[in-house]
Amino acid sequence: MKFIHSFRTRLFTGFLVASLVPVLVCSSMLLQIFRLRLDSQVDEESQEYLSQVTESLDGLYTGFRQTMLALRASPYVAPALAREQTKSSRVYSELYSATEGSRSGAQFDLYDSQGTWLYSTRSVPPGTRLPTQWGVLYAARQTDGLVFSQVDGGEGNTAVLLRGAAQIPLTSGQEAGYLVITMTRADFHQLLDGKYGSRNDLLLLNRYWRPVYSSKTSLAASVAPQLRQQLLDGEPLRLEGEEYAYRAAVQEEMGLYAVLQHPQAMNQSTRGLLTTVTASSVLVCVVMSVLMCLRLSRQMFLPIQRLHSAISEVVQNNLDVYIPPYQDDELGQLAQRFNGMVAALKHNQEQLVENQRELNEAQIRMLQAQLNPHFLCNTLDTMKWISKINQVPQVAVMSTDLADILRFCISPDEFVPLRREVEILQRYMEIQSIRLSGRCRFEVALPPDLEACMVPKMILQPIVENAVLHGLEDTENGVVRVDVRSDETAGTLKISVTDNGRGLPPEMVGPYVRRETDGRGHLGLYNVDTILKKYYGDTCGLSLGCRPDGPGTVVTAILPLQKEESHAESTDCGR
Repeated sequence: MKFIHSFRTRLFTGFLVASLVPVLVCSSMLLQIFRLRLDSQVDEESQEYLSQVTESLDGLYTGFRQTMLALRASPYVAPALAREQTKSSRVYSELYSATEGSRSGAQFDLYDSQGTWLYSTRSVPPGTRLPTQWGVLYAARQTDGLVFSQVDGGEGNTAVLLRGAAQIPLTSGQEAGYLVITMTRADFHQLLDGKYGSRNDLLLLNRYWRPVYSSKTSLAASVAPQLRQQLLDGEPLRLEGEEYAYRAAVQEEMGLYAVLQHPQAMNQSTRGLLTTVTASSVLVCVVMSVLMCLRLSRQMFLPIQRLHSAISEVVQNNLDVYIPPYQDDELGQLAQRFNGMVAALKHNQEQLVENQRELNEAQIRMLQAQLNPHFLCNTLDTMKWISKINQVPQVAVMSTDLADILRFCISPDEFVPLRREVEILQRYMEIQSIRLSGRCRFEVALPPDLEACMVPKMILQPIVENAVLHGLEDTENGVVRVDVRSDETAGTLKISVTDNGRGLPPEMVGPYVRRETDGRGHLGLYNVDTILKKYYGDTCGLSLGCRPDGPGTVVTAILPLQKEESHAESTDCGR
């Protein structure tokens, strides 16, 4: 009962963990994904609002610069500022024409070189002056383009917040006066209103992180110092709070930083609500998982216990065991498959005994068959000595050659050195020379460096035999020649068997192909080609052709070049 209790406990624990872990992981992942998705949406929305703000500032700066270039190119403005001519109507016409697209967003004034106001697109008190030794006019004298400077103009919509200036020179290059651009709080509000969303707030800071414009008064005092400290510390321009997050973008030409304050996607109350919902869902899942795990553990326990007992019986070699499939489910199928496995095991055990008996009988037959070649070898040796005693040398030679060939054939080696293959081939041709009464001559061209090449056993004899039987059948002075050559680049060995017989029909020229009309006449070629392809692949095999210098056939065997420095030759037939 201790095993049963332990098994049920592990089973129950496994089910419980397997059901709860995915619930917990999925809940936490969904919560995290939901939060990240909201943050991403809010961040994308904030970036879009910041892009709109910076695009508005870029457009404003572009209008300012076009105005500056147009006034500098005017033939009337610079002379009027230098007091060389006083055509005020012309100057005002040029001023209003140059500020056509930007006049609603700022005030444009023309000052002479001493800083005295002369012309404006809005009403300005007479006698207004700007200092030239400091401030925005002094900065304009130090550069060729537009410069901007923050102005603390107080509170109210008419308060001046930002002022820009640029020099307007004479054609001679001397200073004639200045273009001064003035932006009030109302101008910023008109420019940026609706660009940063209804729930967000906007803060503009100068290049020294001092507040220039703020849609909410408290924003400048709370955010600007924190962003300035982050910049000094080298950190990214981002602030995250409990209720709000901040993103910043820069407008380089005007030296303004746009800081957007937007509410957090998930504030503390929202996170608390989501946490409560998640915890409640997990608690309900825990209760349901416990109930289901208890039920499943009970349903699985008894079938598994029966299966365990049956396996114990099989271990004791009791193959008559049987489990009734009480349930029509996976456990019932498992019981049926176990019963089938036991039946198959019993059948295989009986078959194994039968196979072992047949194997023993086959081994006995093999041992008996091995006695016949030894008997033939010994008989051929006896014939050789009797032929020598009776002075019949041809029979002695044929007996000796046939015995050598027989020993070579029944040797266990699958691969032999090429020199050994040629030696056996010479034994065979001695027999054929005696049979043909000297009408056939055998030649071999084997380079010494290729004698140790390893080749499959008995691949040349069928080719030579085919040449003797089919090629030299009616030839008086037949010649069979074996040429061996190698291709070091391709790594191949080519062995050609050439005869001066009647040759080949045209349809057989090329790589060897087995034909139905071959019958048994070319069975040797088929066997050799098959052996080479089985050992080395389809790139190797036999190739058939005609002699280029006369009648006859050339059969070439192509196989890999494989050398072996030392090879233990065994041609003993067990004498």
